[in-house]
Amino acid sequence: MASDAITNASPLPITLDDVRAAAARLRGVARRTPVLRSSTFDAAAGAQVWFKCEQFQRAGAFKFRGAYNKIASLTPEERQAGVIAFSSGNHAQAVALCGRLFAIPTVIVMPTDAPSVKVAATAGYGAEIVRYDRMTQDREALTRQIAQERGLTLVPPYNDPAIMAGQGTAALELLEEQPELDVIAAPVGGGGLISGTAVAAHGVLPSVVVVGVETEAANHAWLSKRQDERVTIPPPDTIADGIRTAALGTLTWPVVRQEVADVALVSEDEAKEAMRFLLLRMKTLVEPTGAVAAAAALTGKLNGYGKRIGVILSGGNVAPETLCKILGE
Repeated sequence: MASDAITNASPLPITLDDVRAAAARLRGVARRTPVLRSSTFDAAAGAQVWFKCEQFQRAGAFKFRGAYNKIASLTPEERQAGVIAFSSGNHAQAVALCGRLFAIPTVIVMPTDAPSVKVAATAGYGAEIVRYDRMTQDREALTRQIAQERGLTLVPPYNDPAIMAGQGTAALELLEEQPELDVIAAPVGGGGLISGTAVAAHGVLPSVVVVGVETEAANHAWLSKRQDERVTIPPPDTIADGIRTAALGTLTWPVVRQEVADVALVSEDEAKEAMRFLLLRMKTLVEPTGAVAAAAALTGKLNGYGKRIGVILSGGNVAPETLCKILGE
């Protein structure tokens, strides 16, 4: 377990101006993803729910926003030397796509158990892939070693102000379309999305409650909020591969501590049921991580914060074999 002492008066790593600057960089490059409604979902959830559909973002997830903002913020010399990232999938694909867009060398460090569909997509964008064992190897140490040897710039998955600001643009767009929300919920892995969401949301709508969502197995942010310190857990075993992180980042934790009201937990079965509901009733395909915030809404775990709920569906890159298994259960 690790802790990071801060005070509530501590300045945060990003501001609303940073998110708006990221939105300007992304204009015309990132997709402005749709916001969907479903009367059937509303009836089941007992609330009005607006879905920000980041599964329709480039590379299939919100991660493109942060990756592009980070790489666009580099100097031309840094970009041309190349970039490196570590990721189980969505950040990998986003950085690889950005590498292709900027025509620069891209190296991605991916775990051996990363979903095959995400590995294939990353390679398809032209990135060089380096594999590692998440149970025995330190991905950050390996990545930094390669970066130093090759002169590459690290593009972190979450613990970086430019990444956090880029991810916050999804919430900015959601509130532009639906400015009267009581609560916004998003999944929590390393905290890039939820921290960017919180800063963006409170910057334009101070009254909105921001809630993170994790699965019960990947509960480090839930524990951190309750113990008031940044908690590290063993690598979690969850179907939601996008939130298989062991801890919040050192930069995202202060934002989560100060700006995120709470973290809700959903079970593996609740995440799967939300995934099935979105696909079979709303004809909307999301990956397990993309379904966790919807699961919190569907099970009524967000209703205590208000009845107008914004949910960020974070991505749709689900492995076919995973989808078949979930639908068959």
